[in-house]
Amino acid sequence: METVVSTRQIPVWQDRRAIALLMAASLTTMANATIAPALPGLERLFADDPNAALLTRLLVPAPSLSVAILAPFAGVAVDRIGRRRLLLFGVVLFVLSGSAGLALPDLPTIFASRLVLGIAVALIMTAQTALIGDYFTGDDRNALTGLQISARNFGGLVFILTAGWVATLSPRLPFAIYGLAAAFLPLMWLVIVEPPRPSQAADARQASESDEQGGWRLLLALLVLLQGATNMVFFVMPTQLSFFLDAQGYDSTMMTGSALGVLMLSGGGLALLYARIQRAIGCAGIFALGYGAMGLGFLVLTVAWSMPPIFVAVAAIGAGYALVSPSFVALALELAPARKRGLAGGILTASIFIGQFCSPFLSIPVIIAHGYAGLFCGSALLLAAMALAAAVPAAVTRLRKP
Repeated sequence: METVVSTRQIPVWQDRRAIALLMAASLTTMANATIAPALPGLERLFADDPNAALLTRLLVPAPSLSVAILAPFAGVAVDRIGRRRLLLFGVVLFVLSGSAGLALPDLPTIFASRLVLGIAVALIMTAQTALIGDYFTGDDRNALTGLQISARNFGGLVFILTAGWVATLSPRLPFAIYGLAAAFLPLMWLVIVEPPRPSQAADARQASESDEQGGWRLLLALLVLLQGATNMVFFVMPTQLSFFLDAQGYDSTMMTGSALGVLMLSGGGLALLYARIQRAIGCAGIFALGYGAMGLGFLVLTVAWSMPPIFVAVAAIGAGYALVSPSFVALALELAPARKRGLAGGILTASIFIGQFCSPFLSIPVIIAHGYAGLFCGSALLLAAMALAAAVPAAVTRLRKP
């Protein structure tokens, strides 16, 4: 059963609730990648720490560990306690824990603050996903899943470019950017309302329908695994790009910010067209096209020895990722019963961050053994296989159409 708060006569992007949810979506990119340009500087700042090399690389994916563990529990809490309350609490916690790195004295305590930041992200993402399902249906919902990827990318563009600039002044200054999230709270407070809860009879009926349609759990599990693998590969960009550029002799602080800015800009732009492309080629076609673009980007990185082809490569990776990401949310909200949207959003969120957290643990040994070219080539081959697996059913579906 769908929970629809109100009937609207305006485009979804003009709905103030949608705007508030898109603001929340932009925070997820800020959570991880904002400090990426400062990583080499932080490693030098805390050079006396014997674990500085490892800890600085883990600062970017550290929130992912908390999200991976706690997001399903956050989803249950969102279903039981309420979407609005936990969304607002998550944003407040995000501001406090994210900006803590400005003053904390060493890498272990900064790492701990990043784990707390992950708790905030878990609350924000699960509540936001459930609210998209509660507030919007059909084409509006599909359009909003694409728009939230644009919000993440365009927000990330602003945050990362700003971080790349302030990191040249001090490697600690990028932590101040997390305080900007406080500006989002007034609108969220005003326009985000708690969706009406179903009556006991409706709740029992939904539970019965869920049991009869138990196949949704298996399909959701497959989506979770695929999304985790996708994010594991994609997160090579914010965790390893600065070190790759540093190894090539570039000013990694500024160039990483610029390259990740290109990645965010290309992804944000293409995500605006997601709903239109999805209607044209379907979900299987979206996955084939998106994974193909990502694989091409990693392939270009294996032979890129100057900045122009590097920018082309990251643009392709960002565009491909922006195509596949909305489909995970749209399909999950379509599969899960209304009473389980928080839980479904929590599990889906966990899969994103499990993939992100695992990324450096898998990529670093490959880099040690085969260099960056080996890592990029292996990623390209994996993505090509995923694109081919999606292209076959997409082609069959198109051939069957009259």
